[in-house]
Amino acid sequence: MNFQAIRAIWIYEMARMRRTMLQSIVSPVLSTALYFVVFGSAIGSRISHVGGVSYGAFIVPGLIMLNLLTQSISNASFGIYFPRFVGTIYEILSAPISAVEIVIAYVGAAAAKSIFLGLLTLATAAVFININILHPLWMLAFLLLTSVTFSLFGFVIGIWADSFEKLQLIPLLIVTPLTFLGGSFYSIDMLPPFWRNVTLINPVVYLISGFRWSFYGLSDINVGISLSMTLLFLALCLGIVAWIFKTGYRLKT
Repeated sequence: MNFQAIRAIWIYEMARMRRTMLQSIVSPVLSTALYFVVFGSAIGSRISHVGGVSYGAFIVPGLIMLNLLTQSISNASFGIYFPRFVGTIYEILSAPISAVEIVIAYVGAAAAKSIFLGLLTLATAAVFININILHPLWMLAFLLLTSVTFSLFGFVIGIWADSFEKLQLIPLLIVTPLTFLGGSFYSIDMLPPFWRNVTLINPVVYLISGFRWSFYGLSDINVGISLSMTLLFLALCLGIVAWIFKTGYRLKT
């Protein structure tokens, strides 16, 4: 394992977060504050509690997951797309570093940034409301697993995309709507039976439900099913990445 090469790429990717401090850190903090002002005040005044948890506390896992998914995809997709765009990807591919090490470096950096922003979102939310985490180790496990999974997904998007516009296509048109419709700000038990069954098709429901369980022991879906769905998506992303390096899809052309 070429740890020096992994470390070099990882440090370079982490340095990009410092160079884009306003977009990478300040923006998620302001967004979290605005969500609490809008949803916490406007909707919270009408819905005081959900499943025995105050509405303000109830939406915290959904807010963290919203930032985590979008940032994981954004960081990983841009991280691998930019070397392709400027042509430095050929230097990386010709260097004494394997495909596994390339993925570890880029996905690891994207996941690290996403986890940091997820914890920063949690700290920002704690300013507005008292938060008690019932299962902190499981919370960190879901945070790590989700960030790695969607960083892999972002890595796939960064290789698939052939323009900067396409980098934003899937996150904006698919992932963000699925997150809002996945129970981020409400319990799917509030929905009529038909729409609740339709919502179960949304994979993000399982992520948010499992993550919320780690906070309050409250979930719309059995936590075992949530964990299994997350691992399934992780395995799918790993399979796609392996196929990309095996075939050289959009890496060698």
